[in-house]
This record gives sequence, C-alpha cells and structure tokens, in this order.
Amino acid sequence: MQGPSIEFEHVNLTLGATSILEDVTFKVQPATIHCIVGANGGGKTSLVRSLLGQMPHSGRISIHWRDSQVIGYVPQSLDFDKSLPITVLDFMAMTTQRRPVFLGVARARRAAIERTLERLGLAGKIRAKLGSLSGGERQRVLLAQALIPEPALLVLDEPTTGLDVAGRGILERTIIEFVKAGGTAVWINHDIAQVNEIADALTYIDRKVLLDGVPGDVLATGAAAHLFPTLTLPVREAVS
Repeated sequence: MQGPSIEFEHVNLTLGATSILEDVTFKVQPATIHCIVGANGGGKTSLVRSLLGQMPHSGRISIHWRDSQVIGYVPQSLDFDKSLPITVLDFMAMTTQRRPVFLGVARARRAAIERTLERLGLAGKIRAKLGSLSGGERQRVLLAQALIPEPALLVLDEPTTGLDVAGRGILERTIIEFVKAGGTAVWINHDIAQVNEIADALTYIDRKVLLDGVPGDVLATGAAAHLFPTLTLPVREAVS
C-alpha cells in the first residue's frame, strides 16, 4: 500500500460574508504524518472537510493517488443516541461493509473487525453497547472503523480528545505503524508537543498558512515564538 501526496493550491472558503480560508497553499508528502495545527476557529476542520469534498471552496486540492484510493476518516467525536441498543460489532459492521447488518457480518469482515479491535486494545468490547463505552474507547472504535478496509489516506480530526494516557499511546502507535507501512496521515492536532514528537511536517492555519515545514525547524522560528509564547519543547531525537 502506498499513500498519496496532496497539494493544496490557493484554497479559499467563504461562508456567507465570513472568510474561513484565504489562499491556503501547501503540500503533504506521501507516507508521512502531516499535522494541521492552529487556533480554534482558524479553519482547520473546514480545510479537512474541503479535502474530503464536503465543503465548497475555490482553488484546487489535488490528491495524487498511487494504488489504493481508500480514505479513512476519524471525526472529533461520535454524535449518537447512547440509549440505542447497538453493539461495537454492529457499528463496525455498518461502517465497514455494504451488507445490511440484519443479514449478519460477513466472515472475512468479522475477522478484520476482530483483528483491528484487538490491535486498538478493544478486543473485550466487541459485544459491548456502544453507548456504554467511555469517550476514549469510542474514539478508538472510530479509528478502528477508519482502518477497514485498509486506507491509503487517513484523515484525523483531533482524535485524542477524551483519551487517557494508555489510549493515547495506542492511537499514536497505530498511526505511526500505518505511516511506516506506506500510508499518508493528515492529522488535525492541538497538542504541539505531540506534533513535535511524532509529525514529519506541520502546517499552522489561521485562515492563512502561518507556518509550514518540519516541526523542529518551524517551531524554532520567531513566528512560532509569537504564536506559541509559552511553548517549551524538548529536543526531538532523530529516528534511526
């Protein structure tokens, strides 16, 4: 599996009289973790939704696919009625197969679901009601459904919301493994220390692109010091 590269070229987005994105231009390299950071309301989620074809915009967003064109998407949270008697397996089946759930889960699909849930530390939750899970467990379920079938591009909108330390570690490890296997990850992330530690590139968006490049380089600039006045980062170790 080879993930795509992505080019954002002069992307503009206006809703009513409000300018959301202005002349956004940058590139995402294949097989990298590219984090999008910025202030709340700065247009990060709107940019990702434009990438997914969900928001009207001008300019051009080009995805240069190599083989697979499957996209996995992890939203900030799952909005649903917690009283619904839907199990984790039911949810995974609904989101990962075309066959109606009332007809059962295809054997091959069930095997993939079980493997992915186990990978994310959720093997014991397959029969649990979705509404009974903690917020962090639901976030891991959302990541699990995004990984079936295996995507070439993984798009994540602040997936660490509600995760405890263990869940955060599982999510980080899973995304790193995905990219090492050749996938491309575009990740909206509010934790700049985490970005500095694991991202290959970052782009700071506040309607416009204010920072773009390798985290260790751009975070050492005067512009970054202005945007993150209280930021103190450890030196990032080279990956062998």
